[in-house]
Amino acid sequence: MADLIQFLILFGIGYFIGTRVEKAHYNSIKSRETIYLSLPAVNTKNLIDKDKEIEKGELVSGSVVISADFFKLIVAGLRNILGGEVTSYETLVDRGRREAILRMKEKARDADLILNTRMETCQIKDFGIVEILAYGTAIYYKK
Repeated sequence: MADLIQFLILFGIGYFIGTRVEKAHYNSIKSRETIYLSLPAVNTKNLIDKDKEIEKGELVSGSVVISADFFKLIVAGLRNILGGEVTSYETLVDRGRREAILRMKEKARDADLILNTRMETCQIKDFGIVEILAYGTAIYYKK
């Protein structure tokens, strides 16, 4: 009985704290996305303005390692047993992708655009930990 109570307490704490942390991270992402809205990160290779001279181009990247809270681990474990879509991890991957792109844009804040943007995702162990890497070529036009 004590084990069940301990599990339910951890489950509740994981849900409450995990939800708060996730909301705070989403708020941070949304406010930073508005700052870098004018810096496009596109996946096409040839969007260069032919009328402007390029000063330089450089590889820029941004990466993030993000993990699931205890609540999401439990829900994902149940989904793994029963099968089906693991919706509890969708927000985890969404936050990670958006954060990786923001970190890439922060490194190229003075660029005019980021071409050939790509993303790589890697699972670290089996504990709901994901690394996401975003990279592309930052183009700087002569002013």
